[in-house]
Amino acid sequence: MNPLRKLAGETAIYGLSTIVGRLLNYVLVPFFTYVFGQPADLGLNTEFYAYISFLGVIFTYGMEAALFRFGTTEDDPARVYATAQRAVLVSTLALAVPVMVWAGPIAGALRHGGHPEYVVWSMLIVALDALTALPFARLRAAHRAWRFASLKLANIAVNLAINFFLIGWCKWHYEHAPESLWAQFYDPRIGIAYAFIANAVASGVTLLLLAPEFRGLGAGFDATLLKRMLRYALPLLVVGLAGMVNETLDRILLKYLLPEETALTAVGIYGACYKISIIMSLFIQAFRYAAEPFFYAHAASERAPETYAFVMKAFVVCCAGIYLGTLVNMAWIQYLVGPNYRAGLGVVPILLLANLCLGVYYNLSIWYKLTDRTGAGALITLFGAAVTLALNWLLIPRLGYLGSAWATLACYALMAAVSYRAGQRHYPVPYESGRLLVYVGAAILLASGAARIVLDAPVLELLARNLMLLPFIALVLWWERPAVARLLRARAA
Repeated sequence: MNPLRKLAGETAIYGLSTIVGRLLNYVLVPFFTYVFGQPADLGLNTEFYAYISFLGVIFTYGMEAALFRFGTTEDDPARVYATAQRAVLVSTLALAVPVMVWAGPIAGALRHGGHPEYVVWSMLIVALDALTALPFARLRAAHRAWRFASLKLANIAVNLAINFFLIGWCKWHYEHAPESLWAQFYDPRIGIAYAFIANAVASGVTLLLLAPEFRGLGAGFDATLLKRMLRYALPLLVVGLAGMVNETLDRILLKYLLPEETALTAVGIYGACYKISIIMSLFIQAFRYAAEPFFYAHAASERAPETYAFVMKAFVVCCAGIYLGTLVNMAWIQYLVGPNYRAGLGVVPILLLANLCLGVYYNLSIWYKLTDRTGAGALITLFGAAVTLALNWLLIPRLGYLGSAWATLACYALMAAVSYRAGQRHYPVPYESGRLLVYVGAAILLASGAARIVLDAPVLELLARNLMLLPFIALVLWWERPAVARLLRARAA
């Protein structure tokens, strides 16, 4: 099969699970913002999921990428998997147990004294997800996309079901029929934290469903191999941690850099509106699931650089289209969050563009992975983390969560620029940079023009704004005439 067609097919499968899964999970955003009308309630959820993201990187410490790398270069892939999974199992227990034991003091340090259960539930989520990370990576490496997708969807289905049962059904009975059996399952002191319980149960169910993937642990443990894998993976741990700084530190800093009486409200508003920008990251995540194994598998091809350049161009065109399509439809997308959260909608265009830059960086980062210069990737991401920290520190006191959004965009744009320059020296790829910038610039200008269309009839206004998609599509079809013609000939054949 044509490798690009195979990549597109696997992206579609991963995209199905990612998009459907995220959309199902996304239902929780309007659900929470309407059920919990006060943004401070959602702020608690947003804050702890930022911590969970950080810890998730620490608990897997780059071993997924090491599994891809050594699984394709070693003679015995089963031994590679067994070595990596045993290491993660031991380290997960060594890290999770002490945190749970000291949950009380940790909760106090986070200004949630009296609620050590928040720490325990969060740590349980992190530990269970860490144990499933390598089995999921193994499925991707084996191109078992449907198995991967079905398990991800099962996880989300369980999570949603428990959330709707406890926070929806049982909460309603607690408020309207307190004598009913269902009301006894709801405790208002837990409130939004029921989301942690639902997530922990869903992660546990997923671990059980992945049990067949643990049969390979009998292939043996190789300490020498583990040392080599760690040398490759640990710089990626730095990359991952710095990446989490870039992705989630803003929500943590908002809590500590804004006045205490309004901080959690700001975190809740920003977190809810940040979710709208996830429309872009749905595509990026699906692409990454399929592209990482694809890039490694085709690294030896003579035409690999040209292939990577074409993939980048297709990726940017899709992301620019998503950016434009989202913004011309904000008239109805805004209702995905409750009325008390819509004050933060101004961050959405900025965060969409930031996610586009992040996706470009993911594409560019293949140069240091294929040349085993993961230390360079760590330095670039550390640079981005420094930009994030500095700009958030400067801008949050002045602009609030809008400052966080601008800091995120600046970070990802600078990381992409630095990675591009470094990559062209060590692993040249003929990216059509000028054309890519034109596509992104056109999307920004068209979105800006659409925002200025104001009509008395809301439906006509929405239709008029969506017409701004046509010039963008026309630009792409005209400029990519040869590629479109080849595609049509291939389909006709």
